Amino acid sequence: MKEIRAWIMVIGVLVIMAGLSIAIVVVADQTVHQVVNPIQQANDSISTEIADLLHPTPTVIPDPVTIIHDIRSLARLETIQYSVEKVITAQTRQDIFGPLFGDKLLFVAHGTVIAGVDLENLTTLDLRLENGVLNVQLPPAEVFVATLDNDKSYVYDRQTGLLTHGDPNLETTARQAAEDEIRNAALEDGILNQAQQNAEVYLTGLLRNLGYPEVAFSTISSTPTSDTFLP
Repeated sequence: MKEIRAWIMVIGVLVIMAGLSIAIVVVADQTVHQVVNPIQQANDSISTEIADLLHPTPTVIPDPVTIIHDIRSLARLETIQYSVEKVITAQTRQDIFGPLFGDKLLFVAHGTVIAGVDLENLTTLDLRLENGVLNVQLPPAEVFVATLDNDKSYVYDRQTGLLTHGDPNLETTARQAAEDEIRNAALEDGILNQAQQNAEVYLTGLLRNLGYPEVAFSTISSTPTSDTFLP
């Protein structure tokens, strides 16, 4: 019986010693990791800095000549189109003799007005790079086309005096006046402002694709110093 108790005590002691050994190994492993990890992180950081120093990331600056060619290829950039309807009254001899010799017609005019920006004359002097922002000086918007749609324009009514067959040029006169009126109506409605805004929106996307994330526009004449010009 005593021998059995002695063996039990021996086995217990061995179990306790084994547990202590495992605990010591675990603590030592954690201590090694705590010491090694900061050193490893520092080595990785130094390696990254050395790699950046030996192999820097290149900075790409697009050639402004390419920009000018790309923009000029658009030439007259049409950015907005208006469809306008006007009623034009043309008449002759509308006095006391009107019922005898007068001529009057109502002309319903349908027309198209197209506006935009003419980019043909842009030069490198119109592009300036300042603090990472590409400044573009655009020509002012203008009306390119103001014309009648003959398929939709027509004489609505015409009244002639009892003693006349009417003025054969009256309708032509009405048509010529209609083109001017259609143009003026589009201008009064702000077609040039909208054309300028649309041109800036379009060119912003184009210039960003060419590598300039920040673009600013102006139409005010200025004389920048030579050191601000793109090379």
